[in-house]
Amino acid sequence: MKLLNSTSADFTASLDALTHHAGALDADVDARVAEILADVRVRGDAAVLDYTRKFDRMDATSMATLELSKDEMKAAFDALDPELKSALMLARDRIEAYHRRQIAESWRYTEPDGTQLGVQVTPLDRVGLYVPGGKAAYPSSLLMNAVPAKVAGVKEIIMVVPTPDGVKNATVLAAAHLAGVDRVFTIGGAQAVGAMAFGTATVPQVDKIVGPGNAYVAAAKRRVFGIVGIDMIAGPSEILVIADENADPDWVAMDLFSQAEHDEVAQSILLTPSDTLIAAVQASIEKLLPTMPRKDIIAASLAGRGAIVKTRSLEEACEISNRIAPEHLELSVADPEKLLPLLRHAGAIFMGYGSSEALGDYVAGTNHVLPTSRSARFSSPLGVYDFQKRTSIIYASVQGAKTLGKAAATLAYAEGLQAHARAAELRM
Repeated sequence: MKLLNSTSADFTASLDALTHHAGALDADVDARVAEILADVRVRGDAAVLDYTRKFDRMDATSMATLELSKDEMKAAFDALDPELKSALMLARDRIEAYHRRQIAESWRYTEPDGTQLGVQVTPLDRVGLYVPGGKAAYPSSLLMNAVPAKVAGVKEIIMVVPTPDGVKNATVLAAAHLAGVDRVFTIGGAQAVGAMAFGTATVPQVDKIVGPGNAYVAAAKRRVFGIVGIDMIAGPSEILVIADENADPDWVAMDLFSQAEHDEVAQSILLTPSDTLIAAVQASIEKLLPTMPRKDIIAASLAGRGAIVKTRSLEEACEISNRIAPEHLELSVADPEKLLPLLRHAGAIFMGYGSSEALGDYVAGTNHVLPTSRSARFSSPLGVYDFQKRTSIIYASVQGAKTLGKAAATLAYAEGLQAHARAAELRM
């Protein structure tokens, strides 16, 4: 890992270079995705079948053969290892309990003349959930996306999950049953995104598409945004740890590993004013890295985008963290409450020595779909509010139509919109 010092003259430039992630869309990928989406839009099911046969090596004769029954999902759940089943149920229950506190309610207020203004909150009708298949199978992500949608009151959840060579992940199917997913299609890639965005004879059009995927899925989500809503375009995983001299170096090292093991461009950063901790964490990394099954990926990530930063103080560490706006922020300090008011930009903040980022990924109950690549400056974690929409309510009383109508007409005439003005005046 790079070793930086906040007192160095070139620190800001070095930090910006380290944390910059262009997130540039590969032109070849985007061009291929554009072709696939156009084909799906025109040929519908036939195109989806062709791409599924080609990319997933599936011997599919019709779209009906690519839809899983609820019985199959329930059977996968029933056959699950009891300990894994219990863990999934605990995660589901905690995610549901947390997200129930996010439900927004409709409201109105009445003005003295009887005019009413307000908001009507309604759930989305239908949501599409993309779930990676094959080796990158994440039942936890399925729960994080599907449970808030259910809590919001979404009427129907359509899930797509690729099954290369026909191999299905039983834990993913079990999680789909547990989360109450309504329909599941074993399709993936840009063609699955297109099917949900445009609708086909078999796959219904959705209102919003959520869930992680590869470069082709991300490119497809970018292209269909506006036709449907999307959750976000996620960048590489990130963790930033602010630690004091009493933090356990093994814990800190493993927490840095926890994001680095995702892929070679994930980012792990430690900020601390303690020289003693820096030396101890470096020793822990050397000691623990050889024991990790994904040590090659971790090593590449730490070498390419990882850093240990010596800061003047914990307070300065908070200032630097705000500049980085990390996806995950751990406060591995004795008094995290003291630092919390100083922190403005982070996807999730883990308070105290015992709060590992891994808890948030699985069972804390908070959502692990978080803003990356500095987007925590203006974005929030996925939540119930992403599956609800707000409609303004205007109920003008007779007096309100007269009083407000006069001012509305004046403004409309000033803008040269006579029909607007006359529509208001006719009610005066």
